[in-house]
Amino acid sequence: MKNNLFHQHTDSPHLHTSTQPPLLSLLKEHFGFTAFRPLQEEIIRDVLAGRDVVALLPTGGGKSLCFQLPALARSGLTIVVSPLIALMKDQVDGLRANGIAATFLNSSLTAQESQVRLRGLHQGDYRLLYMAPERLMLPGYISLIRNFQVNLLAIDEAHCISEWGHDFRPEYRRLVELRDQVPALPIIALTATATARVQEDIVTLLRLRDPACYVASFNRPNLTYQVQPKDNPFGQVLAFLRTRPKDCGILYCQSRKTTESVAERLRDHGINAQPYHAGLSAEQRTQHQELFLRDEIQVICATIAFGMGINKPNVRFVIHYDLPKNLESYYQETGRAGRDGLPSECVLLFSAGDTVKQQRFINEKTNFQEQQIANRQLQEMVQYAECGTCRRRTLLQYFGEHVDTEHCDGCDNCLTPRDTFDGTDAAQTVLTCVEEIRGSGGFSVGLNHVIAVLTGANTEKIRRWGHDRLTSYGKGTTHRRPELAAISRELIRLGYLQQTADPFTVLEVTDQGQHFLQEPQTLMLTKPMSTPERKTPSVGDLDHDEMLFTRLRQLRKTLADEADVPAYVIFSDVALRQMARDCPTNEQEFLQISGVGKRKLEEFGPKFLAVIAGHLENYAPLTIPKESNPPPAPPVSSRKRPLGDTVHQTLSYYRSGHSIEQIAKQRGLVISTIYGHLEQAIQAGELVDLTQLWTTEQELEMTGAFEKTGFGNLTGVKELLGDLYDYGQLRLFRAVHGKI
Repeated sequence: MKNNLFHQHTDSPHLHTSTQPPLLSLLKEHFGFTAFRPLQEEIIRDVLAGRDVVALLPTGGGKSLCFQLPALARSGLTIVVSPLIALMKDQVDGLRANGIAATFLNSSLTAQESQVRLRGLHQGDYRLLYMAPERLMLPGYISLIRNFQVNLLAIDEAHCISEWGHDFRPEYRRLVELRDQVPALPIIALTATATARVQEDIVTLLRLRDPACYVASFNRPNLTYQVQPKDNPFGQVLAFLRTRPKDCGILYCQSRKTTESVAERLRDHGINAQPYHAGLSAEQRTQHQELFLRDEIQVICATIAFGMGINKPNVRFVIHYDLPKNLESYYQETGRAGRDGLPSECVLLFSAGDTVKQQRFINEKTNFQEQQIANRQLQEMVQYAECGTCRRRTLLQYFGEHVDTEHCDGCDNCLTPRDTFDGTDAAQTVLTCVEEIRGSGGFSVGLNHVIAVLTGANTEKIRRWGHDRLTSYGKGTTHRRPELAAISRELIRLGYLQQTADPFTVLEVTDQGQHFLQEPQTLMLTKPMSTPERKTPSVGDLDHDEMLFTRLRQLRKTLADEADVPAYVIFSDVALRQMARDCPTNEQEFLQISGVGKRKLEEFGPKFLAVIAGHLENYAPLTIPKESNPPPAPPVSSRKRPLGDTVHQTLSYYRSGHSIEQIAKQRGLVISTIYGHLEQAIQAGELVDLTQLWTTEQELEMTGAFEKTGFGNLTGVKELLGDLYDYGQLRLFRAVHGKI
């Protein structure tokens, strides 16, 4: 980071080794993990040393643990400031499931329920108390800090304190009063999204004293980012969901009306979806949220009112039906996906029309400074949507993170780079028009007026200002208006044009643009976006027994319903997949599963171990008698079945000598999809030479493995052969031998 305040601390000088609590043992006992995520341990040790701390960790990076574990490492109470009721309940449910004494006080409780919890606080029954900032600052509640043994104030979503933050909340500003009321109380401020300016505001406005400031990488490597041109958005969303029937996700919309209409249309097409927005009753919002958390519905169609407090780890996709208002919101909302670390997708549907809608909202603001901030943020959002370079790199650089590589192989621009064209003439036309307009009247105009001049529009302003007499008038008619807008915005991104907002947003030619007009050189611009071919997510290809995973999910659902909590409070998908892969057979092995601590071992271990044991008894690879193997399928008919264009394209590449990896890279698909295409071709009767994929010795080895386990047990074969072969090779071998 450029800001000297924010750097990574390796250790705290205030805490001697002899006094350090056994953090790793607490981590395993209460949370089931054997190692910390980046920066967690350093942050926790500074908290325990009584130092003010600022922690910027990405969504899913483990912010909550940074104050939850210190609360267990010593006596006393930690007060957590949380902006949403949903967030409080979600975190408290998770803590209680791990055997940790936590509670919350908010408006969802009756007076009697609040009294019971207050008595428990007086008796020292709790380690963590969650409260909203408004309630904490009430005179009666400030006395809590004096009456109880409070040793830490944790302020979650701390970016809300800054007007430059994407979710400014005035009530957060009052929290600084606690510095005067209880000056000795240490504070930890946490957020997942904050630019350098917001980071400085957090330190200044909370009056933090010599804070230890930590900034982790904002990169979420398991997320793929994709922007699609918005064309029949409902059809695009429906097609996306049809190919992911087992995955759940969030669909963000700009308006309440859109959330309801899209959810209704999805239900009409057999997809379980519900809306979520501030216009619904509190009871409806709670019901829809709970249904989503418990995997009862596949898609939640929501405005930005949904998500800040959601800790659902297995959200596999986030779709933006409309353009977010800024990059901070976009980053935080996409951050709802893949919190369990498994591959997940982020799709933005973009159209210039959405930009116009956002601009209307901005123009309605009465505060000029707010307008300026919103205009700048919208420009940055549009630049991200239209850029032809790595989207991950663009996001990370926005948050001030240095990025070494030009390509991430995890966004549409890296996986399927857009074509470029010689834009020299188009750039000259646009730049010349901007210069002529300023030269003719001594003032600059906005992008829309420039495009109107270039396309020869007959507007009142053009006639009044005499812009119909400029040589540039009508010179851009070889391009459509959206194309000229895209070209102009790319010239802004490349530094040939700049947009100023003093007092109105206008276009001006930069020094770089002036030099280009004087000495033109070939300028390659990016072609507008086109809808890319769908890429199959790789989640389903993870190395685990899918049948066992399904049974474990069913057990988890039953236990969650009985306990009246979301399914992931019992175990995450990551833990279930690890169980389905490692098949633990005793408590010691079960304790090695990620997320299994002492409490969960005692409460859930026997039930999950029983399901695993039953599955192994019936489906263990080496104990299935040969006669119980499924009968071989009949030989493939010599009459070929029709194949889709995408399979034919893969087959053509393969027959021309390209490797599987080369085809995947060329087509912007994952390797498992290419294997799947070849498998479909074989099943359809196509002749596919597979000798380039394995040697004679490898073929004999695979034959022996299949003979031991049977052709119906692909997982058993994979376990026998280990990492020498992937599932794609084994499926092809099975397909070519007619044993599917």
